[in-house]
Amino acid sequence: MKKTILDDGSYPYLTEGAELVGAPGIPALMDIDNTQVPLAMLPFEKINRAENRRQYVHFYMHDKYFARVLTATDKYVDLLKTFDGVITPDCTMLVGQASCIQQTNTYFNRAVGFYLQKQGIPVIPNIRWSDESSFGYCFLGVPKHKIVCVSTHGCIRSARDKELWRIGMEEMIRVLEPSDVLVHGYMPDEVFERFYDYADFHRYPSLFEQTHTKEEDE
Repeated sequence: MKKTILDDGSYPYLTEGAELVGAPGIPALMDIDNTQVPLAMLPFEKINRAENRRQYVHFYMHDKYFARVLTATDKYVDLLKTFDGVITPDCTMLVGQASCIQQTNTYFNRAVGFYLQKQGIPVIPNIRWSDESSFGYCFLGVPKHKIVCVSTHGCIRSARDKELWRIGMEEMIRVLEPSDVLVHGYMPDEVFERFYDYADFHRYPSLFEQTHTKEEDE
């Protein structure tokens, strides 16, 4: 009788050897000092054509454009190793979204990061939250006093968005006490100025900004 191979969709090879933390069992990233403040960042969708490899690869784009990295992470290791490092995947977390989905997306953020760390790739955790209801798990598995990355792209449009962002940033800094915060996208003082005394901040323009700036200059 042929043995049936069950695939639960969680790709267990990603977290082999990982410590699972918190009630949801989020994989913990390893506490490794092999990262640096990136010289530049590059969207994952552009890595095949990139001539400059002295960059950290990021996933600040619609989930559909990097879904294959979550389901076949091992196939991208050799290519990602040619870059300075990787920012963990920015899986969507939305206000009002079911907590089980948000926890799953947090899981994959850390699981992919942990697996890449095991392959010797420098990994900086991307931190993503929705609202206060996500604070119980969205910071799990991230070592304290390290470099972390956030993206404001599409997240601080309205006054309510900005207030949620400030609340999340305050909690993230309280819980993780990061040494440096990388900001992908706009970094308005009205949102960030209150945090400058707690970490070193570094801004990286989004692809949208870069593209529109070029168009305006032409």
